[in-house]
Parts: sequence; structure tokens; C-alpha cells
Amino acid sequence: MHENEISSSFYAYLSRLRWIKRWGLKRNAHDENVMEHSWEVSVIAHTLALIKNRYYNGSVDANAVATAALYHDVTEVITGDLPTPIKYHSEAISNAYKQIEQQAEMELLNQLPAELRQDFEPLIRHAQLPEEHVQLIKAADKISAYLKCQAELKAGNSEFVTAAAQLALVIGESQQPEVLFFMKTFAPSCSLTLDGLMKTF
Repeated sequence: MHENEISSSFYAYLSRLRWIKRWGLKRNAHDENVMEHSWEVSVIAHTLALIKNRYYNGSVDANAVATAALYHDVTEVITGDLPTPIKYHSEAISNAYKQIEQQAEMELLNQLPAELRQDFEPLIRHAQLPEEHVQLIKAADKISAYLKCQAELKAGNSEFVTAAAQLALVIGESQQPEVLFFMKTFAPSCSLTLDGLMKTF
């Protein structure tokens, strides 16, 4: 087949991440989809990497971290978003879901033209990411979830009280100094109204 005749459904699949809702077991005041969540995790992970480099003698490729974070939940376009309480309900369920995720990773990779698979493989197959990148992305994921909980609580939605407390505890006990720096520096202003934000200029 001529290169101009190659057809791939890869981005058609990715575009459907906007229809995958998160927090499916809870009543949401503001719906959140996987596409917007992935962007937020990406920018937080990028910032965490920069903080690590500038303040804590890190040498992380912040751009690589941001790119990997954009794809961190990409398999959910096939698997859907399995709520955390179910995903970690038992070891058997966790192991089964990991196998499903790995199969979904391969199915997505197979949607790509063969010449591009080696470029996307480190992004889509989570097991190939450097551990330092994984830890930054996981931390960013938790921070994103915490900020979502805070937004829901501010909207008067008590569904998120327990999740907010659990995430605050986990983040507060983090051994990653860049995480604590981010929470102290950036998180508080996320609860401000637009008028409140404008006053900070």
C-alpha cells in the first residue's frame, strides 16, 4: 500500500475520550471526561517535573513527562473508566484489570501505521515508562482528583467528602517534595472565584 493510502482509526478512538465520563459511581455537580482530565494531569505532571528540576536537583525530561501524561488514560477509550473503589476492591480484580489494560494498549498500538508504533509504544504501554516519570504522573493524577473533589465540595456536593479526605491524606504524606511544593504554591488559589483570582493580579 502506498504511504498516502494508509488508513488508521487511532485518532478516531482518541477523540472519543471526551465521551468517557469519570467518577461514574458518584453524583457529579460538574461532569468530567477523560479527555479534559488527561490535559489537566499533563500540565500538572509537567509542572511537577519542572519543580523537581529547579528546586530539588532533578534531571527529568519535563516534556516527555507531559506527553506521557496525555496518554496515561488512553486505554479507557476501550475499557471505560473503572472507578477506583472497584479497581482496587480485591487483588483478583486489580490483576484482571491490569491484563485488560495491557490488551487495550496493544489494540490501540495496532491501530497505528507500523512505522509509527515504535514511537507511540513508550507512551501507550505504561510498563515501558521510566519509573521516575510514572511517579510524577501518578502524583499529578492524584492532585487532579483532589482538585476535582474540592470543586465538587465547593458546589455543595457532599458525595465527594470521603474521597477528598482520603486524597488529602495520601498527598500530604507524599515523599515527593515537588508534590508538597505544588500543593502549597498552586492548589490554594484553585478554590478562588474568578473575581478572587482577578484580585491577585
